[in-house]
Amino acid sequence: MLENATGRTLVTEEPRETPWLSVVLGYGPMLPFVAGAAAAWWQRGMWDELILLATILYGAAILLFLSGVRRGVSFRTEGGPTVVQIATMFGLFCLGLGALLTVVILGNRVIALDLLIAGFVAIAILDPIAARRGEAPLFFARLRPLQIPIAVLSLVALLVLKLTAPY
Repeated sequence: MLENATGRTLVTEEPRETPWLSVVLGYGPMLPFVAGAAAAWWQRGMWDELILLATILYGAAILLFLSGVRRGVSFRTEGGPTVVQIATMFGLFCLGLGALLTVVILGNRVIALDLLIAGFVAIAILDPIAARRGEAPLFFARLRPLQIPIAVLSLVALLVLKLTAPY
């Protein structure tokens, strides 16, 4: 790192391989989605609404966190933050906040799940593109297409449960 009166110059090398810690911190947070979907289906009629709510709240928290990750990465983008990075961050934030407010204020779990699914699908598509453009770590191109579908499939399973529930 070089410092001068006008700022700091960073020279870094980024691996294409997903670092071990990013594997753990990438796939570990996907497990509550799977657990929530499995538990809601298993406890149909008894606890499924509470499990569904907890999983939606968790999903909103993760989506909001990932919007912050996108913003954080933009601070270290060569040439400064791009319009796409900022727009993606705002889009993910709005979807996460929308899901949170929809389920808490309106009590609408279907719309909340739709918003979360849209947000996580966007991450699975946009993060690999951002990685190739130098707007996200290179390993996102390999991590996100395998990691994020775990959350998406779990949320879809919850949506199917909610849409097919007899009550």
